Amino acid sequence: MSNHFESHEDFAQPRLIPRLRAIQESSGYLPRPKLEALSTELGIPLHKIHEIVSFFPHYRLKPAAPVHVRVCRDLACTHACADDLKLKLEDRTKSFGADRVSLEWTSCLGLCDRAPALQTEFDQPGKHAVTIDDHGQNPDQVAIRLESKIKEYFEGSLSGPFDSTEPHRKRPQWRLDYLNHHGESLEEFHAVRSFAERLKEANTAEAKASVFQALNDSMKLADLRGMGGAGVPTFRKWLDVKAARGARRYVICNGDESEPLTFKDRELLLHTPEIVLEGMIFGGLFTGATLGYVYIRHEYPAQIHAMEQAIKRAYDAGALGADIFGTGLRLDIEVFISPGGYVCGEQSALIEAIEEKRSEPRNKPPQIETNGLYDCPTVLNNVETFAWVPFIAHHGGAWYAGSGVQGGPWYGRQGRRNSSSKGLRFFSICGDVRKPGVHEVPNGTTLGELIELSGGIIDNLPLFAFAPSGPSGGFLPAKLTRQMIAPEYHRAIPADQTEINVLDLPLDLDEFRTLGLMLGAGMMIYADRPGRRPDMLAQALSATRFYRRESCGKCVPCRVGCQKLVEIGEGLTASSRNDLNEIQRISELVQDLSETLELTSICGLGTSAPKPLSSYMTYFLESETQRNES
Repeated sequence: MSNHFESHEDFAQPRLIPRLRAIQESSGYLPRPKLEALSTELGIPLHKIHEIVSFFPHYRLKPAAPVHVRVCRDLACTHACADDLKLKLEDRTKSFGADRVSLEWTSCLGLCDRAPALQTEFDQPGKHAVTIDDHGQNPDQVAIRLESKIKEYFEGSLSGPFDSTEPHRKRPQWRLDYLNHHGESLEEFHAVRSFAERLKEANTAEAKASVFQALNDSMKLADLRGMGGAGVPTFRKWLDVKAARGARRYVICNGDESEPLTFKDRELLLHTPEIVLEGMIFGGLFTGATLGYVYIRHEYPAQIHAMEQAIKRAYDAGALGADIFGTGLRLDIEVFISPGGYVCGEQSALIEAIEEKRSEPRNKPPQIETNGLYDCPTVLNNVETFAWVPFIAHHGGAWYAGSGVQGGPWYGRQGRRNSSSKGLRFFSICGDVRKPGVHEVPNGTTLGELIELSGGIIDNLPLFAFAPSGPSGGFLPAKLTRQMIAPEYHRAIPADQTEINVLDLPLDLDEFRTLGLMLGAGMMIYADRPGRRPDMLAQALSATRFYRRESCGKCVPCRVGCQKLVEIGEGLTASSRNDLNEIQRISELVQDLSETLELTSICGLGTSAPKPLSSYMTYFLESETQRNES
């Protein structure tokens, strides 16, 4: 860790995982002699080190081929013919030999807007993993480009390091970017600097408390929710940490973002890292935290670099360190690079990783706010959540709250709703749209409007289905009939309305919950192609296999249940899908598994795992069967 952290002698700090990463980067894998030497140096038993190494997918105990290619096999890439890409890559790289070029599947790389995606690592003398990422809609072109790069590598003419995932692009014109909005061109860390000036002007403890109270009031008025999925009010979480007992406190930003279809934080970390960091500084000052981590997945090298540079600028400017802008308050922040695994996105599992343990979710209670990192009070928020805090501190909570859709449309009707949505947020959208990417929109924007911002559906085709929350929300058809909505949610639908066009659904967490649906940050669009409709069973299986691979195994019902769900999906053959008795039996089995996993799983992976398959059976199986019969 940096010198800034070494001065915190009373704080436990990660030592093992950064060293393991350094060894693998220099050697290409983790040689046993080096692990033995590390064990002696750190005083950590070798078997404890192997507990960590065997858990996280990033580590290797054996040398890899000089060129190591990983092809994404999750939702967006499966839909974009990743199988075809892998076959073409196998054909074009077999001449190099398996000992020189290895090719394998991998979980989501966070490049869903550029599917099908792959990542290639090239060993260089003294430095491992000069990474080239490639992507594109044409598997033939991707395979040809990669073959050319591999030839250059073995001929010694490939320059590196090279990363084509993040081409040089202009900084987006987001309202979140208050530093450059409306031509203000404010100095970096302006909001924290202004907050610090108010603190310095406060001459009494009561006056300083009122400055913090004003920030809390703005956050409450803004109704800023957690953008990681749960939607917990941010001000409430911060107050819980502030009120918790404990001499030491931490602030953590969750930039793991390993959920397929979700890549908005990738863009925020790349283009506005200083604003994300500034939000963390506010969280640290408000709660009394003096040490923090930005947790970023290792597949995001450009984002890691951008954040490390932003942290350096913050120290140089006085926004971090022992005396933040002359207030006498201290906060040090470092980047923590994830050793991999989807489960690390769960906040307690993420904390276990920073504590250098197997990343298995914790039982609750206690909560993270009172017993988080190293059992200390911890404020942990998503990248986007922190990124909105400086905006709110600068413009005020009322401005943010009023930026949502005021009185959104009833689902397909001409009247206006009585309710309103608050604030702005980011969505990542991919699949069958002309311009996949990330959009900042008012809460309450409809799905149809978001698709328009994305250039519309390809070839002007109608919508067939969409995934509203990565794989965790399952899939929804273009039209939802009243019978598809659970009876307890019928009160949210006008009595004379028999169906809902999902294009009219307001993208608002509370609105979705009134219908018993999930809304996340990442969504995928499926076009209704004449004679070639999307294979929703294949998509459901892709998502279910993802959960099976990523289950940490701590909860036995989750570990076994995910495998069983995959077997059920694989057993849905064309013949079984026309057998009504078999369909009824399978539906009941999936429902039983769903209830069991919801009751027994510690984290959201277990409760989400049945949703892709159950949504397929609820919304698509019957119409698919009718098509087959006709």
